[in-house]
Amino acid sequence: MSDPSSVEAMYAETARRYGGIDVLYNNAGIMPADDDSILVTEPDAWDRVQAVNARGVFLCCKYGIPHLLTRGGGSVINVASFVAILGAATSQIAYTASKGAVLAMSRELAVQFARQGVRVNALCPGPVETPMLMRLFESDPAAYERRRVHLPMGRLARAGEIAQAALFLAGDESSYVNGATFLVDGGLTAAYVTPE
Repeated sequence: MSDPSSVEAMYAETARRYGGIDVLYNNAGIMPADDDSILVTEPDAWDRVQAVNARGVFLCCKYGIPHLLTRGGGSVINVASFVAILGAATSQIAYTASKGAVLAMSRELAVQFARQGVRVNALCPGPVETPMLMRLFESDPAAYERRRVHLPMGRLARAGEIAQAALFLAGDESSYVNGATFLVDGGLTAAYVTPE
């Protein structure tokens, strides 16, 4: 994801194989265990996260959007996160900053390419029951409980629920949705106090 020639080759092969590209879904992301508070996160951990999460989206847009323009438009879905909207005391500073970058980049691209038929939106999931997240909670079940109490729906999102939002943003049903911060977080960012 962080190598320009690799990303460019991926799009070229995809366009060759399928006859063109209409949708970009930029979802790759990492959150290593050594991404923590700014006081303990080392610069190399910061750089690894930025290389995949922010630079990867940059490269996928840089080399993918020209394919959409060739076809007269399309949809770009950049996966940011609810952490791009709010902060947390249980910090993951590099991940949070990278997702903030994705959100800001998505807004700028949405404005730049709107009149050329390319819509760009930032899909911002809440915590999702993924192998990456569940590995973090396996070693510390109390960490999950500390977070779960803040979830208005009392549970993590399922991957399929996020996929349905992505399908909406990819399709013609969302033809006037552009530059959106598309939150799919079960109400997390709307919450101040949740039911006990």
